[in-house]
Amino acid sequence: MALTELGRFPRIEAQIIVGRLESEGVPAVAFDGEASIGDGSWLLIPVRVMVDADDLDAARAIVDSAA
Repeated sequence: MALTELGRFPRIEAQIIVGRLESEGVPAVAFDGEASIGDGSWLLIPVRVMVDADDLDAARAIVDSAA
């Protein structure tokens, strides 16, 4: 499984996207969600949503359909 970046999103939006992808059968994970939480700048750091490279097109279609 080779992970690839689907995109970078605000922290809460990234978690929603991960949930939506997983509900559609596309495994996904959010990276960097806890970055800099100690110094209070966690809202400023975008979170990377990662999916398997083989699922990238399907994941993009799911995210685009929600927009």
